[in-house]
Amino acid sequence: MAEPTVFIVDDDEAFRDSVNELVSSVGLATETFSSALEFVESFDAMRSGCLVLDVRMARMSGIALQARLKAMNAQIPIVFISGHGDIAMAVSAIKDGATDFVQKPYREQQLLDAINEALRRDAASRAAPHPDDALRELDAGLTVREREVLELVLKGLPSKVIARQLAISHRTVEQHRSRLLEKFEVGSVAELMHLVFDRRAR
Repeated sequence: MAEPTVFIVDDDEAFRDSVNELVSSVGLATETFSSALEFVESFDAMRSGCLVLDVRMARMSGIALQARLKAMNAQIPIVFISGHGDIAMAVSAIKDGATDFVQKPYREQQLLDAINEALRRDAASRAAPHPDDALRELDAGLTVREREVLELVLKGLPSKVIARQLAISHRTVEQHRSRLLEKFEVGSVAELMHLVFDRRAR
């Protein structure tokens, strides 16, 4: 398999060069683009890697590019960088499939960790022949109560609130949460949310 590439899209030349220098310094291959449209014109879904994308750019924003790639059924993992983002924007971006949302000014290791996680996901996705089929099988194996708990967990509700809404004990909710993590083979609720949101974004 060809070496993965980190595609960096930002209309601020100085910032784009700074990110490029950081990523290149750890031995990762990079390509830079000054606009979302420039990236779209050269995009090849067969190439492995991830996208480091600024949120606010002229002509086509990062969020608009994410929507464009989604419409193309492109699965490239996206790490957003923004100096203007807020919690609602970050949640929306992740629900639409983004791997992470990093605020400017970023810590170098934070950005590198986000990029490495995106590359790991891309590699795992390309190695799995039929990830959607596997997830459908998992969904089919959930009980009615597990489905109810899952939907409330995806809304970000704590166990105590879920227990009140479903009229069950807090301990029972915790047991259902644990079984969901086991069935989906993830280690945390955050990973579970990413997995399900990624699947639903396809």
